[in-house]
Amino acid sequence: MSKRIKAADLPEFDAARYLDSETAIAAYLTDILEANDAALLASALGNIARARGMTEIARIAGITREALYKALRPDSAPRFDTVSRVCAALGVRLVAQPIHPAPGWGQL
Repeated sequence: MSKRIKAADLPEFDAARYLDSETAIAAYLTDILEANDAALLASALGNIARARGMTEIARIAGITREALYKALRPDSAPRFDTVSRVCAALGVRLVAQPIHPAPGWGQL
């Protein structure tokens, strides 16, 4: 008989460990943005900032380290200005792409 493992006994997953290149970060952010969830985006930016060094990202973004942690916690809804500043500090930009077909546009 196999031993049962409780979920609580498993180590907590930390995405920051896998965000070790610009390609990995871009792919991660692209997937997160498709979820269309501000809190999830904040958490993802927090993971990336931790992977890059929270203190350095806060300094570059012009935000205190404590404020950055608060803005990027999983249950937050950061202002666009904060997201923009953090993205710039991380060396990434958010890009808009058209959705094909865009809902309602074919009826004009």
